[in-house]
Amino acid sequence: MNYKKSLYNNIKLIINKYKNIYNLIIGKKKYLKKKYNNKIYNLINILLFNYNLYKKKKKNLIELKKLYKIKNNDYNFLLEIKNNIKKIKLKLKKLKIIILNNIDKIKKNKDKKKIKYINKAIIEIRSGTGGNESNIFVKDIFRMYIMYFKKKNIKYNILNINKNNNGYREIIFYVKKKKIYNLLKYESGVHRVQRIPKTETQGRLHTSAITVAVLPTIDNNIIKIKNSDIKRSTFKSSGAGGQHVNKTESAVRLTHIPTNITVECQEERSQHKNYDKAITLLKTKIYEYNVRKKKKIIENKRKLLISTGDRSKKIRTYNYPQNRITDHRINLKLYNLDKIMNGEIDELIKLLNLKLKN
Repeated sequence: MNYKKSLYNNIKLIINKYKNIYNLIIGKKKYLKKKYNNKIYNLINILLFNYNLYKKKKKNLIELKKLYKIKNNDYNFLLEIKNNIKKIKLKLKKLKIIILNNIDKIKKNKDKKKIKYINKAIIEIRSGTGGNESNIFVKDIFRMYIMYFKKKNIKYNILNINKNNNGYREIIFYVKKKKIYNLLKYESGVHRVQRIPKTETQGRLHTSAITVAVLPTIDNNIIKIKNSDIKRSTFKSSGAGGQHVNKTESAVRLTHIPTNITVECQEERSQHKNYDKAITLLKTKIYEYNVRKKKKIIENKRKLLISTGDRSKKIRTYNYPQNRITDHRINLKLYNLDKIMNGEIDELIKLLNLKLKN
């Protein structure tokens, strides 16, 4: 009984919220016209109609119950009231389900609107299992994306590189284009490679893995960080830029003390420019952290997206001897790996968006 009462009260609170929105929209408030599209407006209208019907039926039920309690010797009359009570109870049960579905539809449409125009993203590529071969593959995948970006006129900006021998342990970069996050979000996951390393003398096939995480960037105004919450340090850069980077402490490392999130940026010659890039990256990571916390997810988003670089958690396999790429999520096999590694990933991205889109 308490559950039913609680459910009804929750519905009542939600309805009142949407009723206020509806009344404000009718009042032609300009900011609401931008915030809520016609589809949401129509869904709210349907919701209010069903809720008013629910209240009317509830009132009828109360009246019939009172009438039934009054002493009456007319058996047929009492039977008719009893049947009507059953019918109304059944109708109320159906209406409650309809109302909850209406609320879900409104929420889903609002969420779609929120993610519709994410035009910036941060991509992180990290080496996983496989030692030096994994580092080399990070570099190869980065090259694949860069070639794709050049073909599609997508702007990119490197935030941080951690080099190792012939490859990268990690590379983080920023991309900007209309709906770029929506386009590339399915690249997140473990990418496995099968090939014979150049250093392999006996021709044995080697398997290694890397991880890719595509994160949506957020408006700087959404996340506010107190200066007192940031621990800032500088160090000599090891990136591109000639002798300058080795002589001056232009690289920046920021740690957000409340969350213990740390980011680095060392690609610019100027410490000020590195700081600006690092603060953008830090805000993105704090936003991601807050989203996880709000949704009560125990594991962080990156672990959910990309696991830990374990080959068994792969989303895609790049098999060089067979010139084959396999996307395990949609059971897709393409025999043009040579072209894909040269940036021709448009077909693959389109198929993933078509088949994995909710």
